[in-house]
Amino acid sequence: MSELHDLRRGDARGRGAGTNIVGRFEPYARVAVDDGWDTPEEAVLRTEVAEEVPRTVISRNTSPDVPFDRSVNPYRGCEHGCVYCFARPGHAWLGLSPGQDFESRLVARPKAAEVLDQELRRRSYRPATLAIGTYTDPYQPIETDYRIMRALLGVLRDFRHPVGIVTKGTLIERDIDILRDLASDGLVSVGLSVTTLDPAIARVMEPRVPSPARRLKVIERLAAAGVPVKVAASPMVPALTDHELEGILTAARDAGAQAASAIMLRLPSEVAPLFQDWAETHFPDRAKRILNRVRELHGGQLYEAKFGTRMTGQGIWANQMRLRLRVARERLGLSDRLPALRTDLFEAPFAKGDQLALF
Repeated sequence: MSELHDLRRGDARGRGAGTNIVGRFEPYARVAVDDGWDTPEEAVLRTEVAEEVPRTVISRNTSPDVPFDRSVNPYRGCEHGCVYCFARPGHAWLGLSPGQDFESRLVARPKAAEVLDQELRRRSYRPATLAIGTYTDPYQPIETDYRIMRALLGVLRDFRHPVGIVTKGTLIERDIDILRDLASDGLVSVGLSVTTLDPAIARVMEPRVPSPARRLKVIERLAAAGVPVKVAASPMVPALTDHELEGILTAARDAGAQAASAIMLRLPSEVAPLFQDWAETHFPDRAKRILNRVRELHGGQLYEAKFGTRMTGQGIWANQMRLRLRVARERLGLSDRLPALRTDLFEAPFAKGDQLALF
């Protein structure tokens, strides 16, 4: 195992991170030490959920690397447990670990739909595609009980507001009735992430995500409902899943996807040592090769946060991947993006209690 300052919080079965690495803002490192006492084995790590009431739910960004300027995050942390998740470092701002805490100590926003309703009613608001799922997955397992995403979609349908969704979760099928309504007006698109077609790799890399075959079935069902779907073969992990690019795109096209994209693996902040520990644990025969190829992508480092190349990488291998992606899309008849969503239909519905709503 690589040298991590960590504290193991219990049995990591069903979790992506094997450790609870200390966040970069913490003043002290915590290290698990065998003190010689015959202590009982810790229980399997359980998921805990706290709730917060945000003053605002629309986050703004000016990054040139993403095609949207606003997003909504129903949850902080993600139970899917993808070891490579670039959102993990955000948990450090909460005083929690980007490791096992990120996937087991979650924060839900049950009032998010109410707050969104208020924000969309502001006279200064101008509509543009609202992205959901670009940070943590809105269809992670706890959505089954909280139903925050469904409530958000209900508000967006009422306002006839465009929304772009990114997910790995099959729970999105529950909301096909709302998505079908939005799609009929050109107001929704979905990006479905398929990182590998190998169920064994998927199980250890993203332990609580539905299987690759099941995600392809989601694409099929969304497409059948008239919802535009793009497959995101992301992230591509060098020396582990990169050889699957064409196979993923072919399977997604056959299921009904209209467009395809791919993003290279990126390991910001605490994600780098977590991923290194994971690779050495699960793929010791190729861990060194994986990590060296990642360094090739990012100028000799495990990560370089430079606009323009942080998602695509640089160098010969990155160029080859871009060429393979372009050739595969052309051969399969896939676009690089889905059609733009409409903004001209946006209109605030009557609020509860409005006098005009009585007539």
